[in-house]
Amino acid sequence: MRWKQEEQLVTAARGVRRTATAAVALGLVHALVAAPAAAAPDGKGGPAPGGHRPSYERTLLAKATPDECFAGVGVAYPPGPPCATGQAKVNQAYVWGITRAGQNLWFGTGANINCLTSGRNLNNSRPTLNDDWVCEYGESQVARRNPNLPPTLGDHRPPRVYTYDLRTGRLTEKTDLIRSASEVDANRLVTTAGIRAAGSHQGVVLLGGPALGESINLFAFDASTGGYLGSANLPAYGNIRHFLVADGVLYAGVGVGANGGNRGHVLRWTGSRSNPFRFVEVANLPAQAADLTVHEGRIFVTTWTGTPDGATSVSAGAGGAASDGVAGVWMSPKLSQGSPGLNPADANSWTQVWSVSDYEPDRVVARTYGLGGLASYGGYLYWGTMHVPLKATAVHLVVHPPADEAGLRASVQGTQRAISVFRGKDLGGRNRRVELLYGAERLPAYDPTAAGGAGAWSVVPTGYTPRYGSSGMGNPFNNYTWKMVVAGGKLYVGTMDWSYLARHLGNTTARSLGVDGLPSNLASVPLLADQPPLPTPVFGADLFVFDSTQRPATVVDDSGLGNYLNYGVRNMVADGHTLYLGMANPMNLRTDPDDDVPEGGWELIRLRDRGR
Repeated sequence: MRWKQEEQLVTAARGVRRTATAAVALGLVHALVAAPAAAAPDGKGGPAPGGHRPSYERTLLAKATPDECFAGVGVAYPPGPPCATGQAKVNQAYVWGITRAGQNLWFGTGANINCLTSGRNLNNSRPTLNDDWVCEYGESQVARRNPNLPPTLGDHRPPRVYTYDLRTGRLTEKTDLIRSASEVDANRLVTTAGIRAAGSHQGVVLLGGPALGESINLFAFDASTGGYLGSANLPAYGNIRHFLVADGVLYAGVGVGANGGNRGHVLRWTGSRSNPFRFVEVANLPAQAADLTVHEGRIFVTTWTGTPDGATSVSAGAGGAASDGVAGVWMSPKLSQGSPGLNPADANSWTQVWSVSDYEPDRVVARTYGLGGLASYGGYLYWGTMHVPLKATAVHLVVHPPADEAGLRASVQGTQRAISVFRGKDLGGRNRRVELLYGAERLPAYDPTAAGGAGAWSVVPTGYTPRYGSSGMGNPFNNYTWKMVVAGGKLYVGTMDWSYLARHLGNTTARSLGVDGLPSNLASVPLLADQPPLPTPVFGADLFVFDSTQRPATVVDDSGLGNYLNYGVRNMVADGHTLYLGMANPMNLRTDPDDDVPEGGWELIRLRDRGR
């Protein structure tokens, strides 16, 4: 079966553009942000200090299992698992898209996303191997058998599709329904980077994600019978992240171009069981849509500026106006205006109500922000920022190369950002108000004209004073505000915490560049006198809850919901006071159930609020 899938991949990968190799300087900055030793977890998979609030009942419903055997970088994969040779490997890393249809959760996975992100966004392509994960890049068997595949995508594996029955607790894999439907369907699955988006409406479940070229693949199922309805490739779009049902209509946010990097749209689904792949464009956006929510009778969208070819594509426009090419929050016309819901006539009537440039003072860093989860809660719209680890550093080193080690140190320190969380009211109205809940009153910004044209960093006000706390919601390793959802009258915020990744990324990348002699703790030295050093990290994703608009968020769990290798809460689905969490865990070599380390691979978790 693997040979057949790779044969299909060869055909589909022809013409895939190889990613640029600029910004290789990123390897240097990895070495400069190695985290200090983490607090020891309390037993296998148990919470580290802080841990899990006892008022919540947590249940692991399903988990990825090993799907491949690994015997070394570039070595042919032995048969199994079980693995007589080598060790078991679990490629499926994320519950990347999830939706509820009746009493079933439908979800799709993404494989080795850490490797794909590091390759696509950071231009890393030198193989990495440690006790936790391996990224083979161009040395993988998949890449060797598919010479047209960029090395940065060498760790791609086809995604998988599942249902979880909430009544019986049964997990059912649906992947073979796609593979066996036709050669075209199987080929589309093989060439899908992952099932990044999932939605359900009017008896149809739609799952889809970016293809390996510049398009998206969608797969449809009958929500009642579980039967497979077919697939489609949409060449007009290059990425899809989320679906939303608003006033009885299903919408999707997409991007155009490779990885959605050119611009974006909101699509309205006009399909049915008999023709599930019909859409019309109801929003034209300057960047891809990241997440969507309904607030005060409108749809609001966060955007993510695209970087299809790595850092150089970000830096190419760095001299433009500060308001151009950065992520923002966009507001639709009223859903009740004119014809019900949004229609093609509304596509150019969306309004930007907030921009990253309203907060971030450094123009280059601003272009590397994404915006992630957003939600309507208590009359406010809440949203948060997203930061691919060290991407801002990589871009800055390309746009403004430092002249010496002191300049390098300042660039590394000046470009680090953790998540910021905002909320707004009367957005687009006369009484518009935007508050910073967690973030910074001042941030470093680089002025290339300072010091007689030599350039210098200085501290610049952001224009905001955080109401509740510092960037990262108190944890500087929180780099993604991945998802927000309201359940039981409370607002939950799930993050990605990259502290566990930082343990390995630095030394590996530094060695690949032959960089020696620089202090490993350089980034922990404050750039500013009033900045504290990095704290000792607690590994694992963080989940926060706001139980009122008048109080700060509290920690539900700060150590990966029972597995500190879960570095992110990628998705959440609400059901009354219950949450279903789709976790991100790319530790593909952590598969030994008998050692003292938890296992890698995606997890599906139920979290019940017992203290309501």
